[in-house]
Amino acid sequence: MAVAPWLYGGLCFRFRDQNPEVAVEGPFLFPAAVAARGGQTAMAAAAASPADTAAVDDQEPQREAVPDLESQRRQIENGENGRGRPLQVGESWFLVGQHWYKQWEVYVQGGDQDSSTFPGCINNAELFEDQVNWRLKKELVEGEDYVLLPAAAWHYLVNWYGLEHGQPPIERKVVELPSIHKVEVYPVELVLVQHSDMDTPHTAQFSQTDSVDLVLQTAREQFLVSPQEETRLWIKKAEGSFERLCNTRVTVLDASLKTGQVVVMETRNKDGTWPSVQPHVTSSTLEEEEDFQGQPGICGLTNLGNTCFMNSALQCLSNVPQLTEYFLKNQYVDELNFCNPLGMKGEIAQAYADLVKQAWSGHHRSIVPQVFKTKVGHFASQFLGYQQHDSQELLSFLLDGLHEDLNRVKKKEYVELCDAAGRPDQEVAQEAWQNHKRRNDSVIVDTFHGLFKSTLVCPNCGNVSVTFDPFCYLSVPLPVSHKRVMEVFFVSMDPRRKPEQHRLVVPKKGKISDLCVALAKHTGISPERMMVADVFSHRFYKIYQLEESLSSILDRDDIFIYEVSGRTAVGENSREDVVLPIYLRERTPARDYDSSYYGLMLFGHPLLVSVPRDRLSWDALYHILLYRLSRYVTRPSSDDEDDGDEKADLEDKDSLPKPGHVTEGSSQDPGLEQAGPSSGVVSGSRAPVDNSPGPSHWPQRARRKHLFTLQTVNSNGTSDRSTFNEDTHAQPYIAIDWEPEMKKRYYDEVEAEGYVKHDCVGYVLKKAPVRLQECIELFTTVETLEKENPWYCPACKQNQLATKKLDLWMLPETLIIHLKRFSYTKFSREKLDTLVEFPIRDLDFSEFVIKPQNDSAPELYKYDLIAVSNHYGGLRDGHYTTFACNKDSGQWHYFDDSSVSPVTENQIESKAAYVLFYQRQDVVRRLQTQASSSKPPASSACGAPPKSEFMDVN
Repeated sequence: MAVAPWLYGGLCFRFRDQNPEVAVEGPFLFPAAVAARGGQTAMAAAAASPADTAAVDDQEPQREAVPDLESQRRQIENGENGRGRPLQVGESWFLVGQHWYKQWEVYVQGGDQDSSTFPGCINNAELFEDQVNWRLKKELVEGEDYVLLPAAAWHYLVNWYGLEHGQPPIERKVVELPSIHKVEVYPVELVLVQHSDMDTPHTAQFSQTDSVDLVLQTAREQFLVSPQEETRLWIKKAEGSFERLCNTRVTVLDASLKTGQVVVMETRNKDGTWPSVQPHVTSSTLEEEEDFQGQPGICGLTNLGNTCFMNSALQCLSNVPQLTEYFLKNQYVDELNFCNPLGMKGEIAQAYADLVKQAWSGHHRSIVPQVFKTKVGHFASQFLGYQQHDSQELLSFLLDGLHEDLNRVKKKEYVELCDAAGRPDQEVAQEAWQNHKRRNDSVIVDTFHGLFKSTLVCPNCGNVSVTFDPFCYLSVPLPVSHKRVMEVFFVSMDPRRKPEQHRLVVPKKGKISDLCVALAKHTGISPERMMVADVFSHRFYKIYQLEESLSSILDRDDIFIYEVSGRTAVGENSREDVVLPIYLRERTPARDYDSSYYGLMLFGHPLLVSVPRDRLSWDALYHILLYRLSRYVTRPSSDDEDDGDEKADLEDKDSLPKPGHVTEGSSQDPGLEQAGPSSGVVSGSRAPVDNSPGPSHWPQRARRKHLFTLQTVNSNGTSDRSTFNEDTHAQPYIAIDWEPEMKKRYYDEVEAEGYVKHDCVGYVLKKAPVRLQECIELFTTVETLEKENPWYCPACKQNQLATKKLDLWMLPETLIIHLKRFSYTKFSREKLDTLVEFPIRDLDFSEFVIKPQNDSAPELYKYDLIAVSNHYGGLRDGHYTTFACNKDSGQWHYFDDSSVSPVTENQIESKAAYVLFYQRQDVVRRLQTQASSSKPPASSACGAPPKSEFMDVN
């Protein structure tokens, strides 16, 4: 008689009709081969043997007597853990061959345990392509080739019937696909290779719900990578290109990994570089770098073309100890935020991490930050290209980008900002900081963010608004002088005197008249006898009115102040002078142009000449100008001068138009009475504009061949006024036209360009140095808001120019102080080169922090300097460098792009200091304690450097 098989020790025994057939099954363990890592399960490779299978979990049924056939059918088909149960994401289901399962159904439905329909051990041979690799056949169909059983039902069947010797269980996971749950019969099969050995692949299977991190860990195990080594993954795309798998926390499905896809694992070099990033150096230099071993952190950055601003900011940030340790210890990897819409998909943080690892590897004298520069330009278009920028602006962008890329808050909640409304400051400040941390929590917040109190007072109703706002750095103003130094050229009416260069001290918010008054003290000439003009490209760009503001004059403008007669009309018979703008032009070789002015070019300095109105004739004007030019124009002898014909002599007796004269076809001329010292050209653009009244036209004459001819022109000096509309009333401009031969013979260019320097030019307006504490006091001083930035008062229900006061409430571990050296207004831009005296150690903020202080911990308010970003030069050009204290050695160094030199502390303070980095003293001690516990003690942080050769950077 046939009996049910007895199970013992993994063996399956069957006895039938006194002739026992012994089927010896290999030892089986109930669950399939699984490798659990990080809470996720990797699919067993098809080649796994039963011996590799894992142990049964506690929920699997214990071995027990085989139930009757009807009970078996109910448990497998309809039971709580039977075939009909719904799929649940993440659970395991098993494939059973359709042929065996149908045989089992016939057997249990017959109800006879001795029936010949007994199915025997579970046999899935028909599902495999071969019995060596145990790879599933392709395109198997559920219900035709196999059935799916939940884990409990599978274990029941294995417990009752056993599994064919050598066959692995076929375990598959339930995955959640869009709008459906399904058993993943065919897992994703990836080809894993190393970047250093692309010819040795390894095939592994993964569920679509497995994380990319599991793929990375599998590759690390397969290729025996040590835990200390850093790795990353690339996928090979169909067209042959490679793409980084940056976010290893996403699933295989989300990463769009497909069966057969090649995944390359890359291991970081010891010098901090990646093999896939080819350095921009020659092979010989590369060999030298490989053999180089220096102090970590003492590494220059190559200037890629006006990128000294970026290098300076990076060197400062790289020498913030706790931030650098955060990246060197790979703590940033687990905090990369790839889904932050305000971030940069982790790319800025990863690019910065690569720079830090290279700079602190000790294997480089300098590195090329090309990849980082490209990333910055990609996410901040203002830094595209190779224009010069501000190191503080780059620093601001970088801190914000690192913060968002490393923000631990994955989904920011809405937080409503609340006013103090009379509540205690401590309560409001704590609430503000907690609200800030609910949306912003990163290593940047931990290191650089502080809190200040903002108080606004309405000037109308007295309403007071108090808020507490976070800050990442302090932009402190410098005490600004109310005086301004301007350089001008004074042109006397005396033709024998050369123009004089003067350096004048005037009110910064003064008027043109103040400039004339200042010059009068040097020259003795009355301010009423001066006219101020901006000369550009041999012509008058603008002739200023006395009441105009000095702010419209830039430091780079060429300002000429001319002495004029100052006579104005006081009666009908009074003598009045007209001030005429005079240009110098030279005829160039003939060209094929219709208009003659194309053959004339401006040269030399223009003049403002006073001419008596009663002598406004061409002949009189010629002799007046010949007199004014007598210093550098030689008068011809009687033999040299061509007297011309009688007609020319007669025409010379004619005078220029008189006031009130009406020319046929033109409107009445208003005369030149209004053309005096206060008249001129007013222009807001580079092309001057005529706006002063004057004659509508002057007669165009054939001139006698003296040294030069005279011609009325427009304000640009480039076209004849005869071509203008006759109704135009504008300031008359006269051009002195020279023939090349006459100019060469009688015009002394060297003498014409000559000038003398007044004694005042040698004077230097000394600026007294200011203390950093003074700048911080200015930052916390009450100020009135500007018209462009009013405050909406909730009580008045309208915008008000309120008074505003900022106070420091809570300071960060690392305090960044930006000295506002660059001043920009509507009309002027300047750089303040004031020397700011700042301490290297013990910068005490206790007098500035208004939060109730802990007297037992004074180090919470004292700071030590760790880095300085310097700017040398002016507004239009300049150069950035860095002083920084090495966190390991305590030695100060000067970083000038790729050059690095040790310096002493007394070289750090200079007029170039622009951005200061201070470290709180309790953090310094904490870092020293951590360092001493892990390695031999170094010299005190930022202490006096050892004796060596030092570079004088000042």
